Amino acid sequence: MEQPIIQISHLGKEFQTAEGTVRALHDINLDISQGEIFGIIGLSGAGKSTLVRCINYLEVPTEGDVLFEGNRLGQMSPVELRKTRQSMGMIFQQFNLLAQRTVLRNVCFPLELVGTPKAQAKARAMELLKTVGLEDRAGAYPAQLSGGQKQRVAIARALATNPKVILCDEATSALDPNTTKSILGLLKEINRTMKVTVIVITHEMAVIEAICDRVAIIDQSRIVEFGKVSEIFSEPKSKIGRQLILGDAAEQVKFGDSRQIRIIFDGRESTEPVISNMVLACKAPVNIMYAQTRDVGGTAMGQMIIQLPQDEEDSARVLHYLENVKIPYEEVTEHDI
Repeated sequence: MEQPIIQISHLGKEFQTAEGTVRALHDINLDISQGEIFGIIGLSGAGKSTLVRCINYLEVPTEGDVLFEGNRLGQMSPVELRKTRQSMGMIFQQFNLLAQRTVLRNVCFPLELVGTPKAQAKARAMELLKTVGLEDRAGAYPAQLSGGQKQRVAIARALATNPKVILCDEATSALDPNTTKSILGLLKEINRTMKVTVIVITHEMAVIEAICDRVAIIDQSRIVEFGKVSEIFSEPKSKIGRQLILGDAAEQVKFGDSRQIRIIFDGRESTEPVISNMVLACKAPVNIMYAQTRDVGGTAMGQMIIQLPQDEEDSARVLHYLENVKIPYEEVTEHDI
């Protein structure tokens, strides 16, 4: 990873309400590296949307600092802050397109705000519509588009001023699973080809798993854990992390004297998180009884014995998953271990 493009230091945010002071964020400390896709996940009301709005100073923090490329946003003049915000595109859950403007003119809008000549703005907008696969809908209006198409326009608009960072606030929450997958794929491609840093705010672990390099989990206005996605998924330390990854199954699962199976690792890529993927797909945790695996030239070799959940439906889902992804297994008894 390159040096941090965004540094958040001891950031806090309070709101004054009729009922008194509400603490939305408490002592947030994060470094986000140039070129990465960074996820911030939490349940509704955890403070994640407030955090993303503090990153670009749409909300002014009560305390602490946000640094963009080493410069403190809190010490900038209004003119400097507006210029810095041009380097931070933003994508919203509800798209926020201008209904009376065509697709092309929606993408041109941020360029008009910074005084880009009309012909130049139009050329840039058409280039971006081609990038998101909508050049043929340039003359359409938002009401004529599907949800996925609207979000693609919003992405093109966010890229208009050549930002270094894109902030995505629940950008896929209003979309169906297939459309979500295509939008996440587009964001990943933009990150790869344009070297744009992407910050994803979401309540869905599947979104984090699909595209993020690192993730921070926020709960009750605090960051409770952060790190590489693979590490958080394989061993969440916090209660909320376990809840987000495993769902209700984390609390309800019982093992008792349930069946045990031996999984055979005979040449799959060693970087493939087999157990994590299985638990996420089946929404049912398993109990690892024994493991002896090693990395041989980038492939995993060895075996692992796991105990299946006592619930028959959960157990059947795990076995069905293993069969579908062609992972060899066999049932064992205590005498076989």
